[in-house]
Amino acid sequence: MKYPALLPAVEVLAQLDQFDAVIDVRSPSEFALDHIPGAINCPVLDDAQRVTVGTMYKQQSAFEARKTGAALVARNIALAIEQHFADMPKDWKPLVYCWRGGNRSGSLSHVLARIGWPAIQLDGGYKAYRRCVSESLEQLPTGLHFRTICGTTGSGKSRLLAYLENAGAQVLDLEQLAAHRGSVLGGLPTEPQPTQKMFESRLWQALRGFSSERVVYVESESKKIGDLRVPETLMACMRASPCIRLQTDTADRVGLLIEDYPHLVTDTTLLVKQLSHLTPLHGHERIDAWQALAESGEVGALVETLLLEHYDPAYLRSIERNYRGYRDARLLELAGIRENDFAAAASALIADEGGDLAGRGDSLLESEH
Repeated sequence: MKYPALLPAVEVLAQLDQFDAVIDVRSPSEFALDHIPGAINCPVLDDAQRVTVGTMYKQQSAFEARKTGAALVARNIALAIEQHFADMPKDWKPLVYCWRGGNRSGSLSHVLARIGWPAIQLDGGYKAYRRCVSESLEQLPTGLHFRTICGTTGSGKSRLLAYLENAGAQVLDLEQLAAHRGSVLGGLPTEPQPTQKMFESRLWQALRGFSSERVVYVESESKKIGDLRVPETLMACMRASPCIRLQTDTADRVGLLIEDYPHLVTDTTLLVKQLSHLTPLHGHERIDAWQALAESGEVGALVETLLLEHYDPAYLRSIERNYRGYRDARLLELAGIRENDFAAAASALIADEGGDLAGRGDSLLESEH
């Protein structure tokens, strides 16, 4: 093969794990919105330089813009080689891509190939990658065997997923990928949500790594997690899958939520502000009472009230309407919220996987009906 080689996105993404590095040469702001999972950002033009060259192209001429751009690109490529690539061996195989046209990625991949590295350039760039991701998200979920873990708020669904993953199970943790816990109080104060496109890239990366020979555990979610939308095909597969209903005592649920939302416990102002978003659902009188509990430090009482008066009724209405396997869900009762309780629950599910796929899994998780 002659290098740099220009390969189509479908071919490149099928062998993505075979590259030693994936290099995104777009500007930092483009990279921040979304990029191929695992890519590093080595911009041949940074954000300010792109504006400069673009302005020259519009106000002066394409020729003047190309001259200025070429000098900037050459300096940036030299810097990237010195800082990032100088120690790479001769057989180091990078994949290089830009937005679409190939001018930026072509510049770097040409230099890398002239040095002697077998550089591959992604034909169509990020735009082609996005098309492949969108198409894959319509296909990948249909070939997988999902088991949806249901349970009222605070029952420990996310924590059980973590124990399942640690025990070697296949787990799709949508809330982790979306950086949100899926409720009005679910935003993470130290981590903003990714863009929709980056969320979909994370989903694509996770789904393509799953085996169709094994179960994939996922938590019951609504169509939106914070500001992000779950792709329709994935949502449909989750809602059509068999369900596991996790049951946890109310006192334990309160304890779990206080552990999981420490920022709301310590930041009364934030908690009061978040509660105000529920006013259209519950009216000022009830919200005032809840906010008073927050301001007086009665967090346990507030959490229990929220569970019984807000979260539980809403969850039960939604789950029965949207997850058709919920009525016949297998019941998994959590004995407590200690580490060994979650580990035991995870072990029981994993031990039952083979029989579950074959339709013989009721011995460990008794059916409710």
